[in-house]
Amino acid sequence: MANTASARKRIRQTARRTERNQARKSRMRSFVKKVEAAIAGGDKAAAAEALRVAQPEMQRAVIKGVAHLNTVARKLSRLSARVKALAAK
Repeated sequence: MANTASARKRIRQTARRTERNQARKSRMRSFVKKVEAAIAGGDKAAAAEALRVAQPEMQRAVIKGVAHLNTVARKLSRLSARVKALAAK
């Protein structure tokens, strides 16, 4: 257990930051799931709109340090490719 006041403060700060980061990550995942659900439904317009809304949320996760830049870039690339493929079907 923390013995100094500064250590106790760091524990409090870490707990707050962890809660905030988990919420951000969960929010990002929710947006991705909406895109994937629209893709599964086969509705290109809904999938494109869901992707358009999800993209800034995913980029925000990068800016806030919750997700890695390349990870988000890869996920966006794959999602947009799947949305584009809907037109061919």
